[in-house]
Amino acid sequence: MDQFYTPPRLVTPPSLTIEGDEFNHLNRVMRLGPGDAVRVADGAGNMYEAVIASVSRLAATCTIASHSSRVHESSREVTLGIGILKNPARFDFLVEKATELGVYAIVPLLTERTVPRSAKIDRWQHLCLAAMKQSERCVLPEVRHLTTFDEFLASAPKDGDRFIAHERSTLPLPFPGESANASAIMCVGPEGGFSDAEIGRAENAGFTSVALGPRRLRTETAAIKILALTLHD
Repeated sequence: MDQFYTPPRLVTPPSLTIEGDEFNHLNRVMRLGPGDAVRVADGAGNMYEAVIASVSRLAATCTIASHSSRVHESSREVTLGIGILKNPARFDFLVEKATELGVYAIVPLLTERTVPRSAKIDRWQHLCLAAMKQSERCVLPEVRHLTTFDEFLASAPKDGDRFIAHERSTLPLPFPGESANASAIMCVGPEGGFSDAEIGRAENAGFTSVALGPRRLRTETAAIKILALTLHD
C-alpha cells in the first residue's frame, strides 16, 4: 500500500486531506482515485489507513478506516548533532539513512573544523520526508537550524543519555538495554573530528566520550554506526 504524508492540521476524523506535493504524487504519478486504499502518516506519530473518497483539482479527501500510533518507531528518541560536511551529497546520504534508522531530530553543527558555513535545511527536511515514507515511519524527523557547537551543548537536555564520538576514547557505546533513559543525544564531528578543546567542553557539559571501534570512520559512517547501535529496535 502506498504511503503519503499530511500534516496534523489536515486530519479531522473521520476524514483527512492530502494536498500540495503529496497530492500531486498521489494524483498525477500514482494515478490513484476514489476507492483506492492509502496509508497516511502525519509526521507526529500517527498512522492512518484510509480510503480515497473524492479528488478535486487541488486535494484528495480520504475516509479514515483505522488509526495507529508510533508505527515502526523506536522506543527511544535520539537526536543527532553532527558537523556539516564539505561534500553536500555525503550529507544528503547521511540525512536519508539517519531517518531510515529512526532518528528523531538532526542538528547540523558549526564546529572548529567545519568548512561549510551554511546549511540546506529545506532540502534536508525534504529528504527526511521521502525517507520517512520509504521506511514506513510515522514520525517526521526535524532538521533544526544550523547551530554552533557551544549552543548545542548548552541546549542539550539534562535528563537523557549524552554521548560524543571520539577516536581516542576507549569506552564503548552502551547498548540501549543498559540505559533506562527514553531519550539520547549523539554527537559526531565533521571531517577531522572534534578538537581536544571541544571534547573537553562537551565532557564538562555532561557528555560521555565513546569509541566506535578501532577503525577511522568517515563522518557519515560514524553517524550511521552510532544510530544503528542506539536504535537497534
